[in-house]
Amino acid sequence: MQGKHYLMIPGPTSVPPPVMAARSMPVIGHRSEDFVKLYQRVEEKIKKVFQTQNDVFIFTNSGTGGLETAVANVLNPGDRVLSLIIGNFGERFANIAKAYGAVIDEVNFDWGKDVDLRLVEDKLNSGPGYKAVLVTQNETSTGVLNDIAGVGALIDGTDALLLVDGVSGVGGIEIKADEWKVDVLVTASQKAFMLPPGLAMVSVSNKTWGVIERNVSPRFYFSLPAARKSFANWNTAYTPNVSLFMGLDAALEMMLNEGLKNVYDRHLLLARATRAAVKAIGLSLLVEDHCASPTVTAVYAPEGVGADDLRKVLREEFGVTFAGGQGILKGKIFRIAHMGFADRMDIIIAVSALEMALARLGYPVELGVGLRAAQKIFLGEGEVA
Repeated sequence: MQGKHYLMIPGPTSVPPPVMAARSMPVIGHRSEDFVKLYQRVEEKIKKVFQTQNDVFIFTNSGTGGLETAVANVLNPGDRVLSLIIGNFGERFANIAKAYGAVIDEVNFDWGKDVDLRLVEDKLNSGPGYKAVLVTQNETSTGVLNDIAGVGALIDGTDALLLVDGVSGVGGIEIKADEWKVDVLVTASQKAFMLPPGLAMVSVSNKTWGVIERNVSPRFYFSLPAARKSFANWNTAYTPNVSLFMGLDAALEMMLNEGLKNVYDRHLLLARATRAAVKAIGLSLLVEDHCASPTVTAVYAPEGVGADDLRKVLREEFGVTFAGGQGILKGKIFRIAHMGFADRMDIIIAVSALEMALARLGYPVELGVGLRAAQKIFLGEGEVA
C-alpha cells in the first residue's frame, strides 16, 4: 500500500476538505449573476484579511503574475526604484522591475537577515526621490519576516509608492494595508489561503491610481485599469478561474470563522514549536528569533549530512516533503512550512520524521528530544523559542 503523504513546503500547501468541496461544485458562468454574488462575497471577506478599504482585484495567474501586475501598472522605463532584497523572492521582484526598464537601486541584506530600517531611511533621504520601493513581507527562501509597518512609516509623506510582495505572508501573518501605508499589496492562492496555485490578489491605494493613470508601460492582461472597469460590475476583465474563486470563498469563510487573530496566533504557535524542536535536536536555525517567519522555518543541515539527501529520505521513506534551499542556500538548508491548513499534529509528524531521517543518515540524534520540545510548547510548558 502506498503511504500517506505530508506536504510541508511553503506552497503549494495542503487544501482543506471544505475548499476541495467548493472547488468541485458545478462551474457557473463567469458573466452570470451567480458570479457577481460570488465576487461580492469574496471581496467583502478578503478586504478584512488585507485590512483595507481599497479595492482588491483577483487575477487568474500566479503570485509572480501579481507582482508583474504591480510593476507593469506603476513603473515606466527609467523610473528610479529602491529594491530591498533579503532573498530569492526579493531578487525576483527587482528582476521584474528591471524587465520593465526601471533603474533599480538594490540594497542587498544578508540572506537570513531582515531589512535594516536605518539603511532604508538613509536611502530615502539621499539624492533624487524614488518612484517606488519594493519589499517582501515574508521571504520564503530564508524564513524571514520584514517590518512592513516600519518601512511604510518611512515612505509615508514621500512621493514613493510602497509595493509589497505578500505572497507567502498574507493570510498567515497579519498585515494592515491601509494603516501601514501599503500602496500595492500582492498575494496568491497557494500559500496561507489554502488553495491550489492560480489566483493572485492585488490591492491598490488611492495614491497609486494617479500614478497608474499616467503610466505608459504596455500592459494588457495585467492591466489594472481594465480590471477596475470590469470590477465596477463585479466582474473580471478576462475569463477567471471560477472554481478557484469558489474555493477562495470557502477558504476565506474558514479563516473568518476561526477568527483572524486565532489564525495568526496558530501560525506563531506552530513556528515556535518547530523552532524549539529544531534547537532541541541540535540543529542550527538560519534566522534569529526577532525576525523569524511565522509560516516557514529555515534550518541548516548538520555537518556531514546533505540537506537534499535528508529531504530525499524524508520524502521516500517517511512520506514527508520539506522544501530545499534556493540561490546561495541551495544544498545548505531545508525549509519546514507551517502555513495555511496546518495544525499541531502536522508539526509533530514533521519533527518525528526529521528525527528518524537524521538517524537513518547516521546523525547522532536522540530520538524524541525534538518531539518533547514541540509538545511542551503545545502544552504551554516550553520556553518561547
